[in-house]
Amino acid sequence: MANERHPFDIATDLEQEGDDSWIARTSDAYWNMVGPFGGLVAALLFKSAFSHPDREGEPLALTVNFCAAIAKGEMQITARPARTNRSTQHWTMTMFQAGECVATATAMFGKRPETFAGRPVEPPIVPSLESLPRMPWPGSGWIERFDLRFAEGEPFWANQREEPSSARSTLWIASDPPRPMDFVGLAALTDIFFGRIIHVRQRMVPFGTVTLTSYFHATENDLAELGSNPILGTADARIFDRGFHDQSAELWSGDGRLLATSHQLVYYRDPA
Repeated sequence: MANERHPFDIATDLEQEGDDSWIARTSDAYWNMVGPFGGLVAALLFKSAFSHPDREGEPLALTVNFCAAIAKGEMQITARPARTNRSTQHWTMTMFQAGECVATATAMFGKRPETFAGRPVEPPIVPSLESLPRMPWPGSGWIERFDLRFAEGEPFWANQREEPSSARSTLWIASDPPRPMDFVGLAALTDIFFGRIIHVRQRMVPFGTVTLTSYFHATENDLAELGSNPILGTADARIFDRGFHDQSAELWSGDGRLLATSHQLVYYRDPA
C-alpha cells in the first residue's frame, strides 16, 4: 500500500536511549546467511551520526569496522562528535550487542564551498536496466530487497573450473520496492557488492567484510534529482592473498553523476 513504510526505513529505525545512544534492531528483511546485510550495519552506524542534532555539514566519508558476528535482536549504538573544525566535523560511533563491541565506525561531515570542479572519470557504458535479466536468488533475505541486473561479471554459484575469472563486475541496482535515495540508503549501497572472491572463484566461498570506507560525492540535490531511479555500480579487486582481498567500487546515477566510491578489505576462507 502507498502509505506503508519501506522495509529499509523500518530496518534503519533508531530508538533514542540517551543524548548519544540509540537502540537498533536486526531485520529479517535484510538478513544475510549468518547475520545482517553489512550495508544495513553501515547504514545504522551512519544514521546515528547523520541524524544527531549536533551534526554539522554534509556527509563526506564513513569507515565501518566489522568486529564480530551480530545475532538477531537488539543493538546499542553510541555516536559522539570527536572534533568540530571550521570546515569539517568528525564523529566516532560504536555498536554493542549484549555488552560486547560488534562494530566501530567513524564519519566525517563538512561544508562544500564553491571551488574548481573536475570530473575526469567516466561511468561504465552498459546496456539499459530493462534489457538485462534480474539476477535470481535461491533463498530469502536482503538480496530480495534489491533488483540486481549484471551487465558484466555475474556470479555463478557452482562453477567446476579451477581457472580464476575476472574480479570486475558492473550492474544496475534498484530498490525493491522502489525507495527514493537518501544518504542513509547510499551508505548501505556502498556495501551491496558481493565479495570479489566469489566472482573470481565462481563459487560460494565463505567471506566477510572486515573494514569498509565510503566516500560521498553526491549532494542532497543530487539525491533528490535521482529519486528512486536505479543506480549503476561497478566493483573490482587488485589482490587476493593469504585470506584477504581488497575491493574498490563506484556508484553512479543513470545520467553519469558519480555518487559515491568505496574501498574495503575482505576476509575469505578458500584453502589452496
